[in-house]
Amino acid sequence: MSKPLQISKQSLSGWFQQADNRVLAGMIAVSTAILFLCSSIRHLLFHSTAYDLGYFDQLAYLLSQGLPPVISFWGYHFLGGHADWIMVFVAIPYKIYPSVFWLLGIQAIALSMGALPTYHLAQQAGLKDGQSTAIAAAYLLYPLIFNLNLFDFHPEVIALPLILTAILTAKRKQVGWFVGCLILILGCRAALSLTVFAMGFWLWLFEKRLKCGAIALILGGGWFLFATQVLIPAFPPGGVISVARFDYLGSSVGEIVLNLFLKPHLALSALLTLPNLQYLCLIFLPVTWGLSWQHLAPLIAIIPTLLLNLLSTLETQKDLLHQYSLPALPFLMVAVIASLADGKGWVQSRRGILLCSLIGFLALAKFGYFGDRYLNSLDTWQASRSAIAQVQPQSRLLTTAYMAPHLTHRPTVQLAIAGTEAIDFDQFDEVLLNVRHPGWASTSSLQQALVDRLQRDARFKPLVEQEGVYLFTRAGS
Repeated sequence: MSKPLQISKQSLSGWFQQADNRVLAGMIAVSTAILFLCSSIRHLLFHSTAYDLGYFDQLAYLLSQGLPPVISFWGYHFLGGHADWIMVFVAIPYKIYPSVFWLLGIQAIALSMGALPTYHLAQQAGLKDGQSTAIAAAYLLYPLIFNLNLFDFHPEVIALPLILTAILTAKRKQVGWFVGCLILILGCRAALSLTVFAMGFWLWLFEKRLKCGAIALILGGGWFLFATQVLIPAFPPGGVISVARFDYLGSSVGEIVLNLFLKPHLALSALLTLPNLQYLCLIFLPVTWGLSWQHLAPLIAIIPTLLLNLLSTLETQKDLLHQYSLPALPFLMVAVIASLADGKGWVQSRRGILLCSLIGFLALAKFGYFGDRYLNSLDTWQASRSAIAQVQPQSRLLTTAYMAPHLTHRPTVQLAIAGTEAIDFDQFDEVLLNVRHPGWASTSSLQQALVDRLQRDARFKPLVEQEGVYLFTRAGS
């Protein structure tokens, strides 16, 4: 069991004022700029997708315009997805000027700002300035930070610095700030309630922060029950959509939880697989240099995250490319800090920490995508830009998943994906397709079949027919 870290008398405002460490401030600024630039380039190269950048861009637009927040290509009120009410605040900049780059900027800032509480957690643990700065750098170099930034936008990135700040304020017995952080964390995604609940257990039992631990247990457990049993089921008719990823355990949240205890063999058979072993290696290898078995108590808080990802049938939950592993990162960093503070861990020096973190980044970060994957649609880039410029504002639109995030500032956007082969064009004013690069959940043959139908449809006339990109508009509109 790790010893509780010594409590600083420093106020929260003083904590931020102390953060004028030029190296740390420079690291955060450079990280923010790099992350924003990379996600923006990916978007401009038509590799962002309807799920999830287009989804949240349309949501922010609808909220900013006072329109019903129903995502047109999903079909339901946004709270029926993940109860992520934080989007009400994320949408505020859209009132100034609606732009998808607000989301990319917010994400880059949130991911980078996690280095600030990480640094102060290291300082509070008694690490030297050089070690503390190196730990902040290790956080920024953890491959998930870079990779997740490239995968569209997700409001739970806002929770990342908040979780680290919650841990720090709990250690300082700043209960008011702790509660504020938890409330915002719970608004970022319903599943984070499990992380908050597990964090409460860790704080109560291992850190001896009884008040903060109890608050986290009550808020986390209470919000999980309310969100999964009342709020989310009030919108989509099927209830909590993500339960489909655990259908072998049951058809509802309650049934899944019950079967984890009544039919443990189902869970065990799903857990003991090679992909799960590979996933665990991906999670822990970038910080193995700083972990020690004597200081693994903080990892209690990542058990819900790991179980959800290991038990899921969705393969994207078992990598460092998507948002599903995000709640584990703060507690990995806390475990490393506790280990180093006790003189444990394989690497202690600032140079060693930076070197190991850099090796992990180079091995697992997907910066190579900019040299191949993100360049594969350059042959239609100019035609796509030209066609998008001719799409009329507010028109009802059918388009590809890759084109959609560039055109979601309207109430109606539908996706030309599998299952839309016989879609009724009468519900659209314009149709924008790309036969060469059909995008997610589509094929060139599907897009070509839609083009052929539109060319025979007297209601539509072609505006753009260039390099496999087609824009049709309703005649007389």
